[in-house]
Amino acid sequence: MSDITILTAPPFSTLCNAAFALRREVFVWEQKVPETEENDADDLTATHFVAILEGDVVGTLRLLDKPEHTKIGRVAVRAAFRGRGIAKALMLAAMEYAKARGRARFYLTAQSDKLGFYERLGFAAFGPEFQDGGMPHRAMRSYDRDTAVLS
Repeated sequence: MSDITILTAPPFSTLCNAAFALRREVFVWEQKVPETEENDADDLTATHFVAILEGDVVGTLRLLDKPEHTKIGRVAVRAAFRGRGIAKALMLAAMEYAKARGRARFYLTAQSDKLGFYERLGFAAFGPEFQDGGMPHRAMRSYDRDTAVLS
């Protein structure tokens, strides 16, 4: 998608605050995730990404560097802009950003109905399904794929 701009946004900058507002819109209002679960201390140390289209922040995600991998989370796209490749563009940009910093092992927890999207980006689900924010999720990783899939 050529007209989308992906940027990093420092915590609590104007862009990042727009990302937080988008997350609230998607997770709290639309998906009914409790606001106390949506916001956490990881926002202070995460690298936040925003997707800008038509002058507005329409997508976001965050990266957290952990010892064993980089965790991707809080992937959100405004409802009116879904289906345009924004989440894919965000994911690819964030993974390239991490790889450029020597981080090539990625982990995330995906809403169970989104597994196919992440599988197409090279992730494999593992472990049992669990509830997070009132929705079923699975853990996924981009590394050790042959041992990731557990029944």
